[in-house]
Amino acid sequence: MSVRFKKIFIVCLLVVLPLSGVWQTGLGAWIHTKAIVAQTLLETAWTETLKGHKEVKPWPWADTWPVSRLTVPRLDISRIVLAGASGESLAFGPGLLFTTADPGTPGNTVIAGHRDTHFRFLRYLEKNDLILLQTANNTTQSYRVKELIIINETQMNYIEDTQEDTLTLITCYPFDAVIPGGPLRYVVIAKRQLPVSI
Repeated sequence: MSVRFKKIFIVCLLVVLPLSGVWQTGLGAWIHTKAIVAQTLLETAWTETLKGHKEVKPWPWADTWPVSRLTVPRLDISRIVLAGASGESLAFGPGLLFTTADPGTPGNTVIAGHRDTHFRFLRYLEKNDLILLQTANNTTQSYRVKELIIINETQMNYIEDTQEDTLTLITCYPFDAVIPGGPLRYVVIAKRQLPVSI
């Protein structure tokens, strides 16, 4: 290797490596900042939804909008649920499958989310845990966890409509998988609790 090539190589290393580090650090900070801003915008859109506005987009180019708030008191979890379960909407929060019952209506309300972000908490749910689902008309439905199961993604019967008011939460499984996707799904099935009359 010639002396001139070594000098060029060293200069490149001294310039390229630090610039790469700055670029990667900046990219990481941008993703984190974007996530924080998105959550603030989602909260604002949900507040406007509760005031009676329809399909309030959290930002002008969004292809989704808040449809409910899911809360698990025991785990101190609160998530804004978005319309649709496309990859774009699931990047910002759990999504309501369009073909299932709207939150607060009779039938099976199915919500999907990513196992490593918004639905990471599903692994800590237990039978009889309380799940609250606030609807766009500002009513809150109470559900109790009845089943925690692992299924194959081809078992579509869990997203079908039901006679009993049901909340079904779905995420990929296993939770700590290195490669995302896979054929397994973790499913939480909760049944609506009717208000107790005195």
